[in-house]
Amino acid sequence: MNSTDNSPTEDIESAVSASVSELQHQLHDLLKQLSPERLQVLADFAAYLADAESEAATQELLAIPGLLERVQQNRATPKTHYTSWRTLRSDV
Repeated sequence: MNSTDNSPTEDIESAVSASVSELQHQLHDLLKQLSPERLQVLADFAAYLADAESEAATQELLAIPGLLERVQQNRATPKTHYTSWRTLRSDV
């Protein structure tokens, strides 16, 4: 396989990226045609969708057993107990 060949994962990511780009371009063109009132409705709906997506991601994280406890424990750990990643990995 040469460097110009794409793996199936790269092909899918490229197709998704192209689809997203096309959708963004299409939305941009359509936004120019909307009245201020319709733009407000669209902005409200977009905010609702973003909030719903964020809530779903939060619920997914909360479903991981022990994650919240580990986060709270890490927050309670004094910073003096941390080690700089630079001293652990000098090649980064």
